[in-house]
Amino acid sequence: MCHKFLASLLVSTIVLCCNAATGRNCPMGLMTDLVGEASNVYRNGFRTDKTVDAIPDAELGSYSFAAIRSSRPVLGWIVPSCGTSTCQLWYQIVVSDNLEDAIAHKGNVWDSGRVESNESVSVPYGGPHLQPSKTYFWSVRLATNTGGESDWSHYMAFRTADSLKPYAPSYRPQQCSRDAAVIVDRVDSNCTFIDFGRAAYGQLELTLTSNSDTDTVTVAIGEDAIDRHVNAKPHGTVRYYTYRLPLSRGRHTYHIVPNHDKRNTGPAAVLMPAEIGEVAPFRFCQIDGYSKAITINDAARINVSYPFDDNASYFKSSNSLLNSIWHLCKYSIKATSALGVYIDGDRERIPYEADAIINQLGHYGVDREYSMARRTLEYLLDHPTWPTEWILQAPIIAWNDYLYCGDIRSIEANYELLKARSLISLSQKNGLISTTVDGHAQSREFLDSIRLRDNIRDIVDWPRVSEDDGFVFADYNCVVNAYYYNAVNLLARMASLLDRNDEAKVLEMRASVIMKAFNSAFFDSKAGAYRDGIGVDHHSLHSSMFALAFGLVKEKDVPRVLDFIRSRGMACSVYGAQFLLDALYAVGDYDHALSLLTSREKRSWANMLDCGTTITYEAWDDTFKPNQDWNHAWGAAPANILPRHIAGVEPLEPGCRTISVAPKTSSLKRVDATVPTIRGEVKVSIDNAPGCYKLKVTIPANTKAQVSLPLMAKRFGISINGALAKAKSSDRRVEVGTLQSGTYEIVMNY
Repeated sequence: MCHKFLASLLVSTIVLCCNAATGRNCPMGLMTDLVGEASNVYRNGFRTDKTVDAIPDAELGSYSFAAIRSSRPVLGWIVPSCGTSTCQLWYQIVVSDNLEDAIAHKGNVWDSGRVESNESVSVPYGGPHLQPSKTYFWSVRLATNTGGESDWSHYMAFRTADSLKPYAPSYRPQQCSRDAAVIVDRVDSNCTFIDFGRAAYGQLELTLTSNSDTDTVTVAIGEDAIDRHVNAKPHGTVRYYTYRLPLSRGRHTYHIVPNHDKRNTGPAAVLMPAEIGEVAPFRFCQIDGYSKAITINDAARINVSYPFDDNASYFKSSNSLLNSIWHLCKYSIKATSALGVYIDGDRERIPYEADAIINQLGHYGVDREYSMARRTLEYLLDHPTWPTEWILQAPIIAWNDYLYCGDIRSIEANYELLKARSLISLSQKNGLISTTVDGHAQSREFLDSIRLRDNIRDIVDWPRVSEDDGFVFADYNCVVNAYYYNAVNLLARMASLLDRNDEAKVLEMRASVIMKAFNSAFFDSKAGAYRDGIGVDHHSLHSSMFALAFGLVKEKDVPRVLDFIRSRGMACSVYGAQFLLDALYAVGDYDHALSLLTSREKRSWANMLDCGTTITYEAWDDTFKPNQDWNHAWGAAPANILPRHIAGVEPLEPGCRTISVAPKTSSLKRVDATVPTIRGEVKVSIDNAPGCYKLKVTIPANTKAQVSLPLMAKRFGISINGALAKAKSSDRRVEVGTLQSGTYEIVMNY
């Protein structure tokens, strides 16, 4: 027995030593089919200390893990930085199917050999098709121009799914964690009130003591509280649950799982995995009929979310309100990920395209995570929703996915479907589309082509009654056609990527025709704004903001359109705010954008904070949507607006091969941010003092950045790391140029 123990200990020690990434400049952050930490194993939602290769096949059924669903996955890593201008020269990947070869970095399944390439994200696996229900290992080494040849990375174990396709989205299981109570308040001798500090999707654990087997207590959980009690009669769909809990003699821990809700567990809803069970969003707990003392250690909430790295992103500015908004929105992305795909909140738990765009960009802004967005994209391609504009959002989600992760497989697999979702088949003789002008346009053949059962209908914004700025609907809808133009534009880029060059040219010509027809039909030169529809005199904020966001406004008309947009304030929903802010930042109106972000009007994130929420709302306020969810991430646009625009970090080339670092700070005096990318983190530090604008930026290895600063004055001087540098200016920006990886301090004196 002693010999067996020592032998086992020796093997474990060897494995740990061989898999410790302590060598020279090892690649790190390995992703298997866009899944990080693919070797992790969970039991009943809780992460274990085991890895997928350490569990016998016969026992795997009682665990959950990131089953890789592609027989030809993509692999990726972060290139170690070894100073300025670090670029990868070559890589070598090995894939094995046994631990002995994995430790030795022998590729008995596939050895790529040395590949002269700077590709480090979404690199295609090139061996024979992987087999289902099998454990594999892979590792990578590389050489850079600054660090020379690296040691091998640690090996990454992963397990394939029971059935495989050449391409299918892989994803991680949801993860549970325990939160202790923040406040335990003894209201009276028989009532205890508990506050967990923030709302989360979860379950409840209570440790209670009873002197008999006949005691029963009443437990309530909910999202709202009044006067040290859980609100038992919340309005609309604010969550409240109550339970009669029989106690057993002695001291025991009771696990309370929320009841099923008929609406959000119906046929169209996404369901929780059986190994975790049902969850509900709640912050507060109340225990009645229990006379003994309850301590903080006696109550725990079992939170459920997609695996999330809280340290992957950071934002702090000189505006304390903006910082609070950042924390609210970042947490909202994490807290609403409990279902494993982006949903519309707890009321329905249905993925919608409009939610997915904001969730997707927000997730990219706060974590180095791409698999949940990919899974949601593929889900929505199979399960589209009814609004016309949201059908047209599928190409946007697909393009965002490609830009941020660099993996073209989803576009390759779904191009014809994405083409149908551009709604070209609804085009009329005037070059625009309509869902109503031709009674035969929405044929069964058309609906089948977009995988929808019922007719599509224009939506503009939601809730329509309170948040569409009085939009007047017509046969030809301005907002719908702005989306149509954008979808065709993106489709042309996709066709070019797939070497469908003739088709790309046709689509580019169609986009030009749409732009001309759009401005002819909708732009009112007298008002300096866009009409809501053909034959309509009304000008809503939405018609102009979507035209501006999608690049349809002629340059000479931008100032007047901006004037109109400013006059309307935030006359849109939390969803519309995403596109309004994108439009303002696109044309350089940084001041108005910041004023909306930090507004204290009723339509503002400050109002959400003032209402006490810890997860963003479905609407700006209950008055705009009485049945709103209090847990809706489409209200979390600042989670992506702040890193993309204020810090200014966005991908310019797929997989962040080239990024933009173009801060748009307006009057902010100080900004510090960490923005995750698939190639590593970008750090931005800005000091905006009178007469001197300083940007310190760290660009990850194997990445280039096009850097620009806001134009502060007509006369200026630029230095980079203390050396004078040339820069070009436009009417809004100072173009510093393209910088290779490394850390730079850029100073603009003016």
